[in-house]
Amino acid sequence: MPRVDVELPSVLTGLLGVPRVVPVEASCLADALRELSELHPTIDVHLFDETGGFREHVLCFHNETNTRWLDGTDVALADGDRITIMQAVSGG
Repeated sequence: MPRVDVELPSVLTGLLGVPRVVPVEASCLADALRELSELHPTIDVHLFDETGGFREHVLCFHNETNTRWLDGTDVALADGDRITIMQAVSGG
């Protein structure tokens, strides 16, 4: 099973006390996100809406590709891939 790193936004890591980079073993993006949730369940409410999709202000990248441009989360992963999660932050 491929080992990939999930990089989380620092605003969440500080708030929830989770590591900035979480290594997971998963064959596809959906499985990697599921494993992230199992390892750190407090993160779910910040990333996912009630349908299980990403919240509107959350972006997820598989390597350099925005996952919103993909046909779903059944994207195959390879050893060393990187999943980067970002949150839009606004204010004045």
